[in-house]
Amino acid sequence: MNTMTLWDLTGWEFAALSFAALLVGFSKTAVSGANTVSLAVFAAVLPARASTGVLLPILIAGDVLAVLTYRRHAHWPTLWRLFPAVAAGVVVGTVFLMWADDGIVRTSIGAILLLMAGVTVWRRRRADTEDEPDGVATRAGRVKARSYGVLGGFTTMVANAGGPVMSMYLLSAGFRKLGFLGTSAFFFLIVNTSKLPFSAGLGLIDADSLLLDAALVLFVVPGAFLGKWAVTRINQRLFEQLVIAATVVGGLQLLLR
Repeated sequence: MNTMTLWDLTGWEFAALSFAALLVGFSKTAVSGANTVSLAVFAAVLPARASTGVLLPILIAGDVLAVLTYRRHAHWPTLWRLFPAVAAGVVVGTVFLMWADDGIVRTSIGAILLLMAGVTVWRRRRADTEDEPDGVATRAGRVKARSYGVLGGFTTMVANAGGPVMSMYLLSAGFRKLGFLGTSAFFFLIVNTSKLPFSAGLGLIDADSLLLDAALVLFVVPGAFLGKWAVTRINQRLFEQLVIAATVVGGLQLLLR
């Protein structure tokens, strides 16, 4: 795998990755989708293609902490409706990674980040004008679930960037804060865990990447506790604006790199 080991990183590079890992923990227990910033940091410090394999175990650690925190609030009918379409998206993303080189993956991650930023802005504006979100049991809701599921599976496999896609779906389906966090926690724990054999088969996870993960996962825990503390106190609108701005900067940086 074309990556740097733990011993190859400079102090500043390790500090950047540590902050990104802390933000993963925070996003899993407070603002789902905020880890797009972590994605941009990992892809900027490490080779873009290899960064997805390094980030995956860190995301899973955050998912475990989120499940432990919000496990009683998951909505399983929604999860079962999403999983078949997500599986199809993961397969498509795996095929893409089989032939895509580092430059294509970097460009794809940058484009996905910008797309997700645009989608998030659109979702927020639409949410302000809609009186009532689509239900998950209606025909329109089922079509929406399949569409978002495929896109979420592809983006999470290629760039670990399924968070904004699924955040948009769950919010448009009318989930309240705790139901949103509980359903999202189980969704990403199951999906990210299922991606492990695919990533290992593609050579994105190896002994060097796991050693780096072992050092970085220590920063996920305080991030998760910070998110749990902040979830009832944070100014959601301001934070989303900051996340969108950081995501746009990260996406542009990857596209222009």
